[in-house]
Amino acid sequence: MTALLSHAEFVLPGIRCAGCIAKIEDGLSHLPGVVSARVNFTAKRVAVDHDGSLDDAVLRRAIGDLGFTAELLVEAGEQDRAHARESRELLKALAVAGFAAMNVMLLSVSIWSGAEGSTRALFHWLSALIAMPTVAYSGRPFFKSAWAALRRGRTNMDVPISIGVLLATLLSLFETIVGGAHAYFDGAVSLLFFLLAGRYLDSAMRDRARDSAASLMRQTAPGGTVVYPDGSSAWVRAADLAPGMRMIVTSGERFGADGRIEKGETRIDASLVTGESEPAPASVGDRVIAGTLNLAAPVEITVTAAGPDTAIAGMARLMEAAGQGKSRYVRIADRAARLYAPAVHCLAALSFAGWMIAGAGWHQSLLIAVAVLIITCPCALGLAVPVAQVVAAGAMMRRGILVKDGSALERLAEADSVRFDKTGTLTLGRPELVEESLTAEERPLALALARASRHPLSIALARRLEGEGVAAADLGRIVEYPGKGVEARHDGRMVRLGSPAWIGCAAPGDGMACAFAIEGGDARLLSFSDRIRPDAASSVRRLEAQGLECAILSGDRRAAVAPVAVDLGLTAAVGLSPTEKVDAIHRQAAIGHRVLMVGDGLNDGPALAAGHVSMAPASASDVGQTAADLVFLGDSLAPVPIAVDAARRTMRVVRQNFVLAIGYNLLAVPLALAGLVTPLVAAIAMSTSSIIVVANALRLRRIAA
Repeated sequence: MTALLSHAEFVLPGIRCAGCIAKIEDGLSHLPGVVSARVNFTAKRVAVDHDGSLDDAVLRRAIGDLGFTAELLVEAGEQDRAHARESRELLKALAVAGFAAMNVMLLSVSIWSGAEGSTRALFHWLSALIAMPTVAYSGRPFFKSAWAALRRGRTNMDVPISIGVLLATLLSLFETIVGGAHAYFDGAVSLLFFLLAGRYLDSAMRDRARDSAASLMRQTAPGGTVVYPDGSSAWVRAADLAPGMRMIVTSGERFGADGRIEKGETRIDASLVTGESEPAPASVGDRVIAGTLNLAAPVEITVTAAGPDTAIAGMARLMEAAGQGKSRYVRIADRAARLYAPAVHCLAALSFAGWMIAGAGWHQSLLIAVAVLIITCPCALGLAVPVAQVVAAGAMMRRGILVKDGSALERLAEADSVRFDKTGTLTLGRPELVEESLTAEERPLALALARASRHPLSIALARRLEGEGVAAADLGRIVEYPGKGVEARHDGRMVRLGSPAWIGCAAPGDGMACAFAIEGGDARLLSFSDRIRPDAASSVRRLEAQGLECAILSGDRRAAVAPVAVDLGLTAAVGLSPTEKVDAIHRQAAIGHRVLMVGDGLNDGPALAAGHVSMAPASASDVGQTAADLVFLGDSLAPVPIAVDAARRTMRVVRQNFVLAIGYNLLAVPLALAGLVTPLVAAIAMSTSSIIVVANALRLRRIAA
């Protein structure tokens, strides 16, 4: 008999790199009874599908045997708190290491400047008093991880790091006690500082990836009013809603679950899913989606999907999965550090062994090994990427471009195609009145009616008339008819503002329009347009000149997208759902393209997360801004090509920094291995290489327009 398939998820706080992912997935896949194991590095979780012969304790023990601590996932909130706690601990350790590194380096400079005798001994002891507790406190993330691996007979990248830091610290303490000429506390503490900086940035990046999915889920209603078969009703939490329940959703309320309308008709703001800014009419039989907004009138629906089965929950999972893919992107510094640290420490161990065999004695051999460790300290290599990213991000900030993730510059430099959303991205997303023929008598009446409605066209009309100094008329009771418009009586006559069909005049094709009429008078047609962003055409041409292929991915109707596509000379895919946008990006990725996604709406969240890199305007929804890697200010689209230029220039400087850092090591390491470099000279050389790298990165302070 085949055992039933079970599913379990465990939190893995100790995973650090792609090597950890491969070790866990490969290890679990060989465990009898495990069908599949998939690690989510962003969420630090592993999901295991297994048969009934295994229980959670066995799986947890198996993960432990692989060298990782695993906790059964019980509550998402608890896991979020654990991630936040880890980020806080890393930040505190980083702050302590940074403070200590600055002070120890100042003392070291004094020693390098010629301090001798009791003064040098005093500075060494002061350095020890600062460095010893710092290493004990700030080194904990590395020591705990290394010990957990060694205890199970395995190794990871934290093992050589821990050995190097402890060896340099203990030898420095020995030199201090015996009154030796050299101590190397500065190298040990600085090494910790730079390693912690990289680890904290990585943790912060993953926190943001989780926040984007959480922001999307916050758009859903916390619950809804359920009508029971006996006619009674009660408010029910969204988590307790179930298919088959009947719900009443009032005007202005968001739907708490997916469903189908059974009674009533209304207009729904579905921009959350479609990106279409104009509310859509909905009546009996139409499908509604959790998180969309009921604008006009109460409706009764039958729930078809609730909780994790809703469309918006699916969008959140898409974003999380896409974010996971992005987290797998191994950044240049990580790749280098993974290979660099073990190689460096093996080299130091070999130098110690070689000099012992050559008869140099343990003290001289250890000094040479430490000199190798210090001179090969990956400070310059560790700075090569982040310092260039920080300088470039600062310069871009002054140009109105916010870089949320340093690795985004690397990915932006690699982009070879651009996909734009339309509404709110290529256009401003704000309907504007472009044509009207209202008389002076009609304007105050139209303003009074427009103020009474939250329809986007009414808001645009009210904004325009108020901007022209029109004062609203004093109308009596104003009534709004869902899907039609608003009306009131004035001097015994009916005045109306609403859809052209309701008013009784022809609409101008597929453009946005409403109409105004006073009973017995002529109807006035009011035309609106969503204006294309300034510099959109020139920005698209500049992106194409940079070698990026541009196109539109839109959830809007063909008629709404066509004018914009024609004006900008772009091809367009229209009427796409969030899932279809993600699929379109994945198809591009499958044929080797690296897509820059530019979008703004809630419905663009999964596509922004799925893109190789993404940008959003500052007017974007919270979800759009959270999911995007870069955010640009202002109405102009020009920051997009400017950011591409800046990213490519940044990566050129990063590559130069790598050449400088690696060239320094190629020159210095052989000298250290030959015993021709003292630890003091090694420390000076290491610092000089870092300064050169920083100076090169400062050339990025100016970003061209």
